[in-house]
Amino acid sequence: MSDVWNHRADLAQRSIDHYFAAPGDQLFNNWHPLEPGDNDVFNYWWLAHAVDVRIDAYLRTSDPERLEQARRIHDGILRRNGGALFNDYFDDMLWLALATLRLAGATGESALYGEAVELWEHVLDQGWNDHEGGGIAWRVSQPYYKNTPANAPFVILSARLHRHTGERRYLEQARLVMDWLERTLVRPDGFVHDGVNRQEDHAIDEDWRFTYNQGLYVGACVELARALGPGLGEEDDLYLARAARTARTAIAELGVNGVFAAEGEGGDEGLFKGVYYRYARELVEAAEVPEVTAFLLGSTEHLWRSCGRDGLVLASEQWDRPPRAKVPLSAQLSAAMATEVCAALTSPRVHSPGHR
Repeated sequence: MSDVWNHRADLAQRSIDHYFAAPGDQLFNNWHPLEPGDNDVFNYWWLAHAVDVRIDAYLRTSDPERLEQARRIHDGILRRNGGALFNDYFDDMLWLALATLRLAGATGESALYGEAVELWEHVLDQGWNDHEGGGIAWRVSQPYYKNTPANAPFVILSARLHRHTGERRYLEQARLVMDWLERTLVRPDGFVHDGVNRQEDHAIDEDWRFTYNQGLYVGACVELARALGPGLGEEDDLYLARAARTARTAIAELGVNGVFAAEGEGGDEGLFKGVYYRYARELVEAAEVPEVTAFLLGSTEHLWRSCGRDGLVLASEQWDRPPRAKVPLSAQLSAAMATEVCAALTSPRVHSPGHR
């Protein structure tokens, strides 16, 4: 089984290039097949996940070309962003920070660590405010709107920086933001709402039911458990229990026919599943949750059976059916993430601190 998933992971990486590779700084087309205007949007946060996907391949294979690909994507993001790390979306910047921290772990380059810290400091300084009792805003122009996609990645990044540096400030901020997130957007059964006060009415967007919110909270819990470590009472076990609860609830509420239901066709939604798979993997490697492991493997098997094409894979928005006429890069990245997760879960591997 491990050989099958390892081979598929290679094919998933190859499929990204086959269907989406673009010349020059573009690096990847936003859609396949490409139509006029499809590349007009600079998808900064999609590309941050592309960095992560190439690092996944490097850690699995030790192929230096995969690491160089990750570096090229990182550098391309900065060039296309006018040489700047920052943009107007705090969640986007946190995705880049998380990918950059992993790239730093894989290369050992101190400048990359410095970028991750600079992004963390910028988000905390500009994104945290007292609207809705605290939390990180989604973007600069809506300081009153707080959501899981901005707050949970901040917890993950903070916890990882604490583990890397030992500095208490990172752990303190991680716990502060986590407390706000749990108090505001996590239901008693573990289901995680998307956001609050989007329309300045203090309402929670309960109808926005997305897999990536569940995955992000799972990841935040796991990283806090790791940062706290054993010896601090039962708090680390409590966070892992919360992560398992949310991972199970997500499958129960968002799953259909053994896969996650389609979440939209706008483009961004294509990445939501991949975020869940990435952080659900962290959970099942930290604690035994057999039903979550079974879902990760089984649903990705559906992907390969339904979306396999000429020896490669072209993702659909729901993995028990073939893709429609147009596929976004975001969905293809999710397919690669999930396949890398399955390769990791079925193959003995040695993890280096900071690389995951």
